[in-house]
Amino acid sequence: MLTSILPFLKDYWAFVLSLLILLFLLRNKYFNGLHKYPGPALAAYTNWWRFFDALNRRPEKTHIELHKQHGDIVRLGPNVLSFADPKTIKEIYGLNKGFTKSEFYPVQSAISPRGKPLPSLFSTIDEKRHAQYRRCVNSVFSMTSLIHYEPLVDSTTRVFLSQTEKLFSATGESCNFARWLQYYAFDVIGEITWGRRVGFLEGNEDVGGIVEFVADFLAYVGPVGQMPILDSFLNKNVLKLKSLEWGLRKEKLTTATKFAVDRASERVDEMQTIKEKGLEAVPTRSGSIDFLSKFTQAQHDHPEFMTDDLVLTSCLSMIFAGSETTAISLSAIFYYLIKNPRVYAKLMTELDNAVESGAIIDRSLVTWAESQKLPYLDAVIQEAFRMHPAPGLIMERTVPDHGAEILGEMIPGGTIVGCNAWVLHRRAEIFGDDADVFRPERWIEASPGKLKEMKATMFQFGAGARTCIGKNVSLLEIYKVVPAILGTFEIVPEQEGKEWTTHNAWFVRQLDFRVKFRRRSDQGKKKAA
Repeated sequence: MLTSILPFLKDYWAFVLSLLILLFLLRNKYFNGLHKYPGPALAAYTNWWRFFDALNRRPEKTHIELHKQHGDIVRLGPNVLSFADPKTIKEIYGLNKGFTKSEFYPVQSAISPRGKPLPSLFSTIDEKRHAQYRRCVNSVFSMTSLIHYEPLVDSTTRVFLSQTEKLFSATGESCNFARWLQYYAFDVIGEITWGRRVGFLEGNEDVGGIVEFVADFLAYVGPVGQMPILDSFLNKNVLKLKSLEWGLRKEKLTTATKFAVDRASERVDEMQTIKEKGLEAVPTRSGSIDFLSKFTQAQHDHPEFMTDDLVLTSCLSMIFAGSETTAISLSAIFYYLIKNPRVYAKLMTELDNAVESGAIIDRSLVTWAESQKLPYLDAVIQEAFRMHPAPGLIMERTVPDHGAEILGEMIPGGTIVGCNAWVLHRRAEIFGDDADVFRPERWIEASPGKLKEMKATMFQFGAGARTCIGKNVSLLEIYKVVPAILGTFEIVPEQEGKEWTTHNAWFVRQLDFRVKFRRRSDQGKKKAA
C-alpha cells in the first residue's frame, strides 16, 4: 500500500498539501456549528486574524465596532465567541457555572529556575488549585486588611508629592504623567509587598528596567495569548524547559524576579521565623504588615501547599498585575478630568468644601475613610473605570464539556467565550444614550435599581470567583492618591487639545499624556494679589 501511495505523494505533494490546508480551514469554518455566528470573514478560518488584531494594539476598538455591526455575539476565531450583553456576565463568570480559564492565561506564567511553569493565582487554569490557593491568601486582600496597608501607601504618597514639587512644579518642567503614575504605582506595590519602595520616584527613572520589562512581557502576552500554541515554541519551548530542568543551562533571572528574590533574601531570617512560628513571633515592621510577611504566614498555615516558589510567585504577581492596572486607572482619571474642566471644577469644589468643613483633615494625605465620604470623587473614579477599563481583551473562559446556554444559545463544550470590558461599559441601555461621553453625574442621578444594574455591568476587575483578588488594594491607592494630588497641585495639559495615544498590550496603557503642575497654594496667593 505504501509503495502505491508514496509515488503519488511525491508527484502530487503540492496538491495534497493544498487539499489538507483547505480541509483544515473548512473544518475551522464549520467547527461545532459556530459558522452561524457573524464576525470577520477571516476569523472563522484561523486564529491568525485575532493574533494580528492584538498585534495592531487596538483590539478593544475592533471589538466595539464588531459588536456595533454584528450584535451581541461575534465570532473572533474558529472556536472563539465574544459576547456584548451584560446578562452574559452571570452566565459565563458566575459562581459554579463550570467555566474555566482558557489557555490564554498560562502564557502569563513565569518559569522557575528548574524549568517548571509557575502558575500564579491569576494565570492558573486549574480551578481546584485556584480555590485552594485563594483560601490561603484571601485574608491578605480583604477590605479589613486595608488598615494595615494604608500607612505604606501614605509613605509613598508623601514621596510622590514631594518629588512632583521638586521635579515639575518648582521647575515648570512638563511631566509624562502616565509614566510618573506608573512609577508611583510600582513604588506603592514595592512598599506594600516588601516594605520597601523600588526607588522609581526618588530617582525619576525605571529602576533596573522593571517598567520596560513588564511592558515587553505584556506586549508578548497580548498577541501570543490569542494563539497559545505559539508560546510552546517561543517562551516555553520544550528544549528550553528541559535544559533548565536537567541543569544544562541556567535561566537568567528577569529584572522583576531578581528584585523580588533580592528583597526576600534581605529578610530571610525574619521569613524563616514566620514560616516556623507565625507572624506573632516577629515584631511588626513600621506599624504595618506587608505582603511578603502575610504570604509567608500563609506558608506557615498551609505548608503542604504554599511553597517557597509560590510565595515568590505571589509577590511577583503584585508587580505584574498590581501596579500596571492601577497606573492605567489613575492616568484615565486625570486625563478625563483635564479634558472636562466642568467636572474638574466640580470635584475641586467638593474637595475644598470637605477640607473647610473638617471632613478632610489633611488635603495632601486623605485617609481611606475620608475618601468614602466624597460622592463626586466616587462618581469620577467610577466613570473613569467605565470609559477606560485596564483590560482590553475578552476575559476568556472555556465552556464546560456538556455545553452551556448563553443568551438563549446552546454553546458547545470547549468553545472559548468571553466579554470585553470596553464593550460592556458602553451599553446604552445600561449607561444611557450618552454612554460614549464622560459624565460622572450618571452615577449620582441613577435610581437605586439603575445604580445596581450599572455596578453589576462594570467589568474592569472581572467577575465571579476569578475577580481580581487585589482590587481592594488598587482601590485603596486610587481613592487616597487622587484627592491628595488634586488637593496639592493644579494640573494643566502641556498642550491644549492634545489627545493621548493608547496601546493595547492586554492592558490598555496610555502614551503621550504630558502635563504641568502648579502648587495650589501658589495659585491662591496669585489670585488674592
